Amino acid sequence: MQKITPFLWFDTQAEEAMNFYTSIFKNSKVLGVTPGPNGRAISVNFELEGQEFIGLNAGPQFKFNESISFLVDCKTQAEVDELWEKLTADGGEEGRCGWLKDKYGLSWQIIPTALNEMLSDPDPEKAGRAMQAMLQMNKIDTEGLQRAYNGQ
Repeated sequence: MQKITPFLWFDTQAEEAMNFYTSIFKNSKVLGVTPGPNGRAISVNFELEGQEFIGLNAGPQFKFNESISFLVDCKTQAEVDELWEKLTADGGEEGRCGWLKDKYGLSWQIIPTALNEMLSDPDPEKAGRAMQAMLQMNKIDTEGLQRAYNGQ
């Protein structure tokens, strides 16, 4: 077990969510399911891209909100597009600036590596143009960022 592991509180969908997430991320696996007395999992343990997670079915008292999100660093636009499509499917919601909520209400930031590179450019004009372009986007478009960054 990792020293720090995200622990996700679900109403009743922990196992369903685990299966959803492990179907999306290529480097993922189910690590375990603890059955409850009603036959439904009480907790699940899984790994996504080397990060371990625990999900708990604990009832409707608490819901996810944007104060916690998972940032996914994407090397290519194709990876951004694929994750965006899959995570917003079946009731997920697009947000601004690379943020989305999946169908369970969990917030994700699907961010291309190029965005951080552009925003950290020592030239404030280039970085500022990239920032302004990003602020107009839902899903981040690397080509659109690059055009803005280049002043086109």
